[in-house]
Amino acid sequence: MTDATPLKLFNSLTRSVEEFQPVHPGEARVYTCGPTVYNYPHIGNMRAYVFADVLGRTLSWKGYKLTHIINITDVGHLTDDADEGEDKLEKAAAEKAQSIWEISRHYTEAYWGDVKALNIRQPAKWSIATDYIDEMLDFAKSIADKHCYELDSGLYFDVSTVEDYGRLARAVTEDGEGRIDTVEGKRNAADFAIWRKTPSGEKRQMEWDSPWGKGAPGWHLECSVMGEKLLGFPFDIHTGGIDHREIHHPNEIAQNQAFCGCGGLSEATNSGAKIWMHNNFLVERSGKMSKSAGEFLRLQLLIDKGYHPLAYRMMCLQAHYRSELEFSWEGLQAALTRLKRIVMAVERLKDAVQSDAPHTRFNPLVEKFEEAISDDLNTSVGLVALEEVLAVKKVDAGIKRAVIERMDEVLGLSLIGLTRTDLRIRPKDAQIGEDEIEDALARRKAARAERDFATSDAIREELTAKCVEVMDGDSLGWEWKLGD
Repeated sequence: MTDATPLKLFNSLTRSVEEFQPVHPGEARVYTCGPTVYNYPHIGNMRAYVFADVLGRTLSWKGYKLTHIINITDVGHLTDDADEGEDKLEKAAAEKAQSIWEISRHYTEAYWGDVKALNIRQPAKWSIATDYIDEMLDFAKSIADKHCYELDSGLYFDVSTVEDYGRLARAVTEDGEGRIDTVEGKRNAADFAIWRKTPSGEKRQMEWDSPWGKGAPGWHLECSVMGEKLLGFPFDIHTGGIDHREIHHPNEIAQNQAFCGCGGLSEATNSGAKIWMHNNFLVERSGKMSKSAGEFLRLQLLIDKGYHPLAYRMMCLQAHYRSELEFSWEGLQAALTRLKRIVMAVERLKDAVQSDAPHTRFNPLVEKFEEAISDDLNTSVGLVALEEVLAVKKVDAGIKRAVIERMDEVLGLSLIGLTRTDLRIRPKDAQIGEDEIEDALARRKAARAERDFATSDAIREELTAKCVEVMDGDSLGWEWKLGD
């Protein structure tokens, strides 16, 4: 597959689509804001990592040497994202009567499990915030004199000391900083904590000595430090959810400007990254996206209800990453059905011998796919191009397989390895096993062959009682599915 089309990406900082021009020729350096590991990630959180994975896959697909960093926040993130409330990890540890280290490890492992289930590639490095405390202290000390001031509660960054503060969020015109609460003594409402002191008479599970007293770093400091340490300023692309665009990323940018001694943000590289990218929200009308909703929508819940996790990846790919995506069980089922159709078509190619012959017959569809992906990661059109490749008749199967594999390098649906059996997930509360279902269907098939319809109907009713829907005449050839 040729790469004649330049990659264009939407830069949230400039509010425009820009051609990707790497800072270092032939390389792509990307930083993604990772999870705060105080609870399980919900599927809305995971949309951000599917998006970042598609971005990374696209950069690799276009031949760049990719260095992708995803951080793990295990300290410093307060419950309201600004400078009020409790540390999320400290609060979770207290509620569960566990050590904060146990909490962070458990939820980090859970997040990594979801990453694997969604076929998200491993980054070059998972950067754990608490591994960089010394570097955070050095960073803070380097900017403290010119850009910070001390209060009883900690060291605060004075946003008036850098140019264009809040440009990313469009804070002045769009009320982007509306969630920031007033802390007594702050010079400006938007000023934020670089280092938070442990209150007198209290002891945190995570605290360190600093020139400003024992305490912990602010959430925003972590990402600035790890981005600079691991990728160097300026690096190419910084990603995160759209919620980060309003507070977290503007504060990160301010710190980066202070550290570099940079000027205003009309020059994007002064922000620490050339391009800032944000995926939009996944919305669910019942409110179960919130982690305070009890049985909130996490990936394991989808699996427990019988949906393969790659059906959720497909759901994400069907929408543009900058569009709001509404979650519904009907939509997830439709995504699973679409994935099944693709998997069945690809299964017929799995034994095909790889061919290096020219892809001339597929060139228009290859170009359609390339143009779509190069146009700010338009995976919805890319999926259509892949399906159109599968629909082409009377062509060399080896060539078709090669084209599909190449497209799937970007989409990440594991199409060559995935089978229809893999996609048949047994719901957690199912009352019957697959072997028992297959045996019953074999008996039913034999009865129907002998025109013993009474036995056939009895077996069908027996299966229906155990929530198995027999799908006679199903065009997908799935034969059965487990219902709710």
